[in-house]
Amino acid sequence: MRAATIFALLISLMLTGIPVSIALGLTVMTFLFTLTAVPIEAVSMKLFTGIESFEIMAIPFFILAGNFLTHGGVARRMINFATSLIGHLHGGLGLAGIVACAMFALVCGSSVATVAAIGAIVLPEMVRHGYPMRFGAGIITVAGSLGILMLPSIPKIVYAVATNTSIGALFVAGLLPGSLLTVMLCVVTWYLARKRDYPLMKKASWAETWHAFRESIWGLMLVVIIIGGIYSGLFTATEAAAMAAVYSFLISVFVYKALSFKDVPRVLLRAANTSAMLLYIITNAVLFSFVLSNENIPAALADWIIGQNLGWVGFLALVNILLLAAGNFMEPNSIILIMAPILAPAAKKLGIDLVHFGIVIDVNMEVGLCHPPVGLNLYVASMIAGMRITDLAVSVLPWLLTMLGFLILVTYWPELTLFLPRLLGMH
Repeated sequence: MRAATIFALLISLMLTGIPVSIALGLTVMTFLFTLTAVPIEAVSMKLFTGIESFEIMAIPFFILAGNFLTHGGVARRMINFATSLIGHLHGGLGLAGIVACAMFALVCGSSVATVAAIGAIVLPEMVRHGYPMRFGAGIITVAGSLGILMLPSIPKIVYAVATNTSIGALFVAGLLPGSLLTVMLCVVTWYLARKRDYPLMKKASWAETWHAFRESIWGLMLVVIIIGGIYSGLFTATEAAAMAAVYSFLISVFVYKALSFKDVPRVLLRAANTSAMLLYIITNAVLFSFVLSNENIPAALADWIIGQNLGWVGFLALVNILLLAAGNFMEPNSIILIMAPILAPAAKKLGIDLVHFGIVIDVNMEVGLCHPPVGLNLYVASMIAGMRITDLAVSVLPWLLTMLGFLILVTYWPELTLFLPRLLGMH
């Protein structure tokens, strides 16, 4: 009954249109004051200790790195390199957009930043070469979601903090699934472009490909720094985030010279705004988790779920349905912070690996980013493309259905996510 009260209160507040972070805080305060004897001092203590975590420091650093990379000329060079490799195939520019999204995702950690950085360059080029805007916008909306699946990823960090899972293992676990999704999206794009007879581009020479690779090598080196540093034990995932921020600043300002010193404060301010918003959500979600733990709700719910005899197959199907439904109303980090502490204990009891479970949640969040009413990728792509949300929502369907097929594959093929972390001794 008390659990039902908490969730009824939270849902009621969210339905009024109050931001999720404030709804979480109000739910906690109302519940603590009216139904428990928890002293108010415990709340203020929890507010501070909740974000006093070394792992959480990775979030503002990766947001800062993503901002430098977005404005620092890295995206354009990655697109040029991808175009020189596969631009001559059917749907070549669309394929290059997908591969560029995958490369940018390896160093960025944000889907919205990936859509903004790659979409702003690729979409006008696709229209100039005779592709319909609907086709290009559909590709970039879904391919941009690779931003939270590949290497660094803000939702992965949030999940790791919420469930006490290894961030390094989660980072590496997304590499193979991310590569597979890239291939699947490319196959669909190639098939549609060939079927509709979209224009072909001239094949790049070896010299042009080599030049494009040399231009993009500084951005791609960040992948080596992140994986190499974490794998070798040289630094933790949080320290890797700090390294990424410093490195992104150096290549944007001194190597590519796409940013001048007078642009840096603007980038810092934008990163600080995003970080503050995200950390405020995390703080309130930590309070919410404290209330749940205090009432022993996660353990009770885990026992109830196991009592339904769903087995791990049925449980993961239920989790997918639940998360896909939540993706219609909330943004990814809020969903993870509310759901992960409740669902992870049940997953653990059913023998589901928490790293694999984290990637399953991550892919569900990807799907939520690409459809209305709150799909952030959709809104960013519609702004760049100048399209209505309803038109774009129809355009993304072939790639969105591909991603749903991919979700089923990731859910029931744990080795796809766990092979690399085990191989590298991270898990």
